[in-house]
Amino acid sequence: MTMENQTKVTEFILLGLSSDPQVQIFLFLVFLIIYLVTLVGNILIMLVIRVDSHLHTPMYYFLFHLSFVDICYSSITVPTMLMNFLAKNKIISVNGCITQMFFFILLAGTEVFILSAMAYDRYAAICDSLHYMEIMSKEICVQLVSGAWTVGFLYALLNTIFTFKLHFCGPNQIRHFSCELPPLLQLSCTDTFTNQVVLLTSAVILGAISFLLTLISYIHIISTILRMPSVQGKQKAFSTCSSHLIVVGLLYLAAFIQYTKSRSVSSVAVDEMVSIQYSILTPMLNPIIYSLRNEEVKTALKNLLGKFKFLK
Repeated sequence: MTMENQTKVTEFILLGLSSDPQVQIFLFLVFLIIYLVTLVGNILIMLVIRVDSHLHTPMYYFLFHLSFVDICYSSITVPTMLMNFLAKNKIISVNGCITQMFFFILLAGTEVFILSAMAYDRYAAICDSLHYMEIMSKEICVQLVSGAWTVGFLYALLNTIFTFKLHFCGPNQIRHFSCELPPLLQLSCTDTFTNQVVLLTSAVILGAISFLLTLISYIHIISTILRMPSVQGKQKAFSTCSSHLIVVGLLYLAAFIQYTKSRSVSSVAVDEMVSIQYSILTPMLNPIIYSLRNEEVKTALKNLLGKFKFLK
């Protein structure tokens, strides 16, 4: 059958996590709570950093932007997901699906490099503390964050341009709760070899660069901490980067599971679980991790909440 005689698909159906109405209501409540916690947690982190002058440092500048990315990351998938739990027709247009995919890739790339910038910040603070404010000047911090957004944008644009060249004319059911590139490629009527090469190559290159930047930073950090004479000094130095290590660990754990899963395991089930972990759960956990394991953030939060109580 020629391309001209095939029906052009103009919309997709997102099958989601379950087709059982009762399960969908339960999942709606669960993910609604997760989304609200994500919004409140990250907005509080951003608000605290903005109003507390003690947090006007490079580390919290990056954390502010990480929280903003997490809000956006969660907001491009969860609201649509919640609507589809209650909707009879779980439909999204082809252009709407590709747009969601673009922002998903953009924010994923941006978050990875903001975390790399945070690792470099901890390296400068621990390994070269005398020149820290010179190394991590305001201009450098702005350039690092701008660079993260630029890399994320180019990464998303590259993959999206090739996606627009695809033709969809057959099945239109996406076995996922959101529009991500791999499920989309499976529905294409045209050859997707170029798309797969571009996706794999760009993901490996950017992933390797960000991972190596983070790894090299922490090799120097750990080496410096081990050479510190006092136990108290070691604990204090490690405590300043423990939250970041946990967040980075969650990110690379998801990537590890995604790329090392067994062929015998249901690819759809694993893909959905990994997607939930890095696009929904991680944005919720990040502010909790940074607030629970950081005394400065906890103190600033108490002061901020105290001001609200006083106003009442």
